[in-house]
Amino acid sequence: MQIVSLTAKPTMLDPSAPEALRKAWGGRDVIWLAPGQAAEFSLDQVPNDLRARWQDFQTKGIDLNILPAENRRKKMLLADMDSTMIRQECIDELAEVAGVGARVKEITARAMNGELDFEGALTERVSLLRDLPESVIAEVIETRITLMPGGPELLATMKAHGAYCALVSGGFTAFTGMIAARLGFDENRANTLLAADGKLTGEVGRPILGRDAKVQALEEITAKLGIAEADVIAVGDGANDLGMLGRAGAGVALHAKPSVAAECDIRINHGDLTALLYLQGYSRAEFQI
Repeated sequence: MQIVSLTAKPTMLDPSAPEALRKAWGGRDVIWLAPGQAAEFSLDQVPNDLRARWQDFQTKGIDLNILPAENRRKKMLLADMDSTMIRQECIDELAEVAGVGARVKEITARAMNGELDFEGALTERVSLLRDLPESVIAEVIETRITLMPGGPELLATMKAHGAYCALVSGGFTAFTGMIAARLGFDENRANTLLAADGKLTGEVGRPILGRDAKVQALEEITAKLGIAEADVIAVGDGANDLGMLGRAGAGVALHAKPSVAAECDIRINHGDLTALLYLQGYSRAEFQI
């Protein structure tokens, strides 16, 4: 049994859209999880015209995804941070303050699109932050970092249903610690910006946490919890997230770079992080805040 999930921004999902698709595909009754925003129905097998239908719905601002009906509500959330749980890329924000924003943003974009080696790109960008006062980190957190919409609801709802939540980032512990505490993550892993005499040294602690380390986190945490990788929903947007997205029971590409989205079966391009709850079958009435 498969679940056809349709999600969009609030009020953007016309009631006629899921009903027309249900009739075309011979699905069962439409269930509304949130009026005007999320609906689903079940069917026995994936139709041959899925790709064409997906493209049509994208033009209407609707995300169409198909997932197995079994084991929908996951026991663990594994999330990227930059441009996933927060709107920004932390290193880009630090670079803006340091006066090297344009150069660092260019490297970041290429790295997240898979055009550059992640570790090399990170060390190059961090080197450009040399001699930046360490106090700038707190300033950036306070004035330039904002949460991605839907994040508080996602964490609160999954945790209320017993899920374990881990934040795993190629960014920096100074930021993941703050975001983890604010949203209620059970643990966080990231890279460490090195400092001396109150200034950044332009170096990052070793080993560098990248794509392989995110997969390692998936393996280690599921083993610790005694759950299967199929019990995990993972979310990210960059090339270094592909490993964990491919291994998790549900790997969600959220507003992802084109090269990343192309390799993922579950894509959210229009909704916010609450879409991960709808994908798991939660209704709006079940959300915690």
